[in-house]
Amino acid sequence: MKERKQKIYNIDAAEEHLGRLATKIATLLRGKAEVTFEPHIDPLITVKISNIEKVVMTGKKIEQNVYRYHTGWPGGLKTKSFAEITAKDKGRALKLAVTRMLKKNRIRAKLLKRLIIQ
Repeated sequence: MKERKQKIYNIDAAEEHLGRLATKIATLLRGKAEVTFEPHIDPLITVKISNIEKVVMTGKKIEQNVYRYHTGWPGGLKTKSFAEITAKDKGRALKLAVTRMLKKNRIRAKLLKRLIIQ
């Protein structure tokens, strides 16, 4: 069996669009940019993102983007805007976008631990 090595990618988020940055990060985390990609193996890739406060949102998306989640209780649908989500944590919207782009399986939790937003 081949020995796998950990790789680290550093991404500067300045002047990047949120969705395009999220797809780039999801692809790197999943290991699809590697020659030795296998869908069932954790690729041991870490992605570090800097300058998250300089991410670009075009148009009126800052006010109009709505993030929904359900508490699990009857009538528990909650909504928040992009501005509300990024008020506390600047990288929360990016992390949500990357999370929702990855497959919902056992590897997703491991991959998200290696996403470091600075």
